[in-house]
Amino acid sequence: MEAQMQEPEIVETKSPEATMPTINNQTGSITKVQPSAQSQEQWLKYGEQVSGFLATLPDYLGSFFNRYKQPLISVGLIVTAIVAVKVVLAVLDALNDIPLVAPTFELIGIGYSAWFVYRYLLKASNRQELTNEIATLKSQVVGKVQEG
Repeated sequence: MEAQMQEPEIVETKSPEATMPTINNQTGSITKVQPSAQSQEQWLKYGEQVSGFLATLPDYLGSFFNRYKQPLISVGLIVTAIVAVKVVLAVLDALNDIPLVAPTFELIGIGYSAWFVYRYLLKASNRQELTNEIATLKSQVVGKVQEG
């Protein structure tokens, strides 16, 4: 008792809505289909909407920028700082790949650190001078704070 498998019969049907009317059956001739008046009116309507939007866009952008000037500048500065840090890190990474550059930079850093400790940190008078220079620089960057 073998089970017989019957293959389903495939029947193609065509609906009258799915058939495309033939415009031109002659070989080599081109038939132009005229757009309907309704679609032209829709395009004109869309064109008027777009031109109206583009006409008010400068005023809208100007008022938007005037209203949110400080936050926009802050976001711009933050993005600029992030890009600058990424560029500096990429340049340093590229310099690190050059032979003998990384050890040379390390020696320069050790030498500068030794000079800084000798110049500013060993004696109390030199530490006071460093504190005064830092306070001067801080007042130049931040501005002077008025005391009470």
